[in-house]
Amino acid sequence: MSEITRLDPWQELKQFTAARIAVGRTGASQPTEAVLAFGVAHAQARDAVHLPFEVDTLRRQLEELDFSTLTVHSAADSRSTYLRRPDLGRSLSEASIAELAACPEKGADIVFMVGDGLSSKAIHRNALPFLLEARGHLEQAGFSIGPVVLAKQARVALGDGVGELLQARIVVVLIGERPGLSSPDSMGLYLTWQPRTGRMDSERNCISNIRPEGLPYPEAVRKLEWLIKEASRLQLTGVGLKDQSDLLPDA
Repeated sequence: MSEITRLDPWQELKQFTAARIAVGRTGASQPTEAVLAFGVAHAQARDAVHLPFEVDTLRRQLEELDFSTLTVHSAADSRSTYLRRPDLGRSLSEASIAELAACPEKGADIVFMVGDGLSSKAIHRNALPFLLEARGHLEQAGFSIGPVVLAKQARVALGDGVGELLQARIVVVLIGERPGLSSPDSMGLYLTWQPRTGRMDSERNCISNIRPEGLPYPEAVRKLEWLIKEASRLQLTGVGLKDQSDLLPDA
């Protein structure tokens, strides 16, 4: 006697989300298709964590589009060290400190740091189109943009040292977020006013899930521009700066 797969009556809702809902059941278990799909998603998430950051490719692409770039490395000398020692991913290597200190391009309003984080795949896919979208809007709004700093084995707080050494008013960290089972390529953004080593997470603002299937680039840039303008007015970021960009009337 063949088994009958019973589909969840909420099946139609699956068209609205990539979340794992309404998978149905076969007897007391999930259908084989759902089990196999979960295994694939788990493997993709693991691969995203270990995928090497193709920093040379991204640097070449940025420079072809007239972005100035710098490449730095955290104090974590390998991926395994980075995963075991989060503290080292928050500090710059000695060579990177020297390179940033010697950089002549200092004092910009905004410095972007692009870090691999926990998903280089997210950076490979999303960083370049996001930066192109952001540059046009921010320059039109009157903000100066410093060199794009490409950071290997990076945690969010690495941007504090980068922004401090480049004397930026604001550092914007683009980083690969921890992969989810439906989003191994999600990029996060962290904004910090007057960055310096030792800043707390409560002194940052975050925009999450930047990718075509999540928060589209134009919408993420709109939120970022609003936050930068408010940060400049209030001279702070973090818990004292609430994102009210969605309250703006439609253009």
